[in-house]
Amino acid sequence: MSIGIERIMEKSLTAPQGGKIYKCLSCGTTENMGRRRYCSTDCRLRLRLKLDMRTGLIQALNARFATFYFSDQTIMMDMLPYGSREIYSFLYPRSPGKKPAEDFSNMADMLGTAWWEEKRRTRKRYLASQRVMEEAVRNQTPLLSVRPVLINMPAIRDASLQRLNLKKADLMNPELKTLVRNAYRRQAKLFHPDVGGDAPAFLKIHQAYEDMLHWAENPVYVTRRGFPDKWLYDGNQNRWLQPIPIRAHRR
Repeated sequence: MSIGIERIMEKSLTAPQGGKIYKCLSCGTTENMGRRRYCSTDCRLRLRLKLDMRTGLIQALNARFATFYFSDQTIMMDMLPYGSREIYSFLYPRSPGKKPAEDFSNMADMLGTAWWEEKRRTRKRYLASQRVMEEAVRNQTPLLSVRPVLINMPAIRDASLQRLNLKKADLMNPELKTLVRNAYRRQAKLFHPDVGGDAPAFLKIHQAYEDMLHWAENPVYVTRRGFPDKWLYDGNQNRWLQPIPIRAHRR
């Protein structure tokens, strides 16, 4: 991907007043997004399905990593083959009225057709892959644009935070245990059976309180690969991984 395209995409995510416009990471819509990352679960799963259906092509091209992302005008797939220090970028224009998932399918089908035609002609898989790679733009951009960073994420359920009305940012507060206790007291005043609250709801709140205190005393993180604004293909797993939340810690 060229630097020019990166800048265009950055501008498309910024409001004229300088505020950030939240776009769905699957279809690009800005309608009723609030601060969400996807407009719906179905939209996210639809793109994942389209991406996963074409992993055979990416395997044939010997990709170690690949990323998929899009702007209002273009869809892009950057690829880093095994043993290469060069990034190959496939660009395809957006079609009016179609979502990125559909455009990706069309691009992948065209590349797949080219691969099979060359394979039938030469009877050589590597020549077929070489033919398809000739359709890509070779980039000298840093490999980190395709090679994913490692992100540490707190191993705590979102439901535990929600039941205590806490935010993920609170997990980094040095006074987390105090925050958890105060949050629990506030919820107990509302939901404890002794004050007319709902017993099952209070039991869930109490469990969340215990889980949060345990995490505060023994913080555990899980490590994920990825990017906040791109879908990632990991050749070792042969699958696509959705963008990772921005509120995480790089390693």
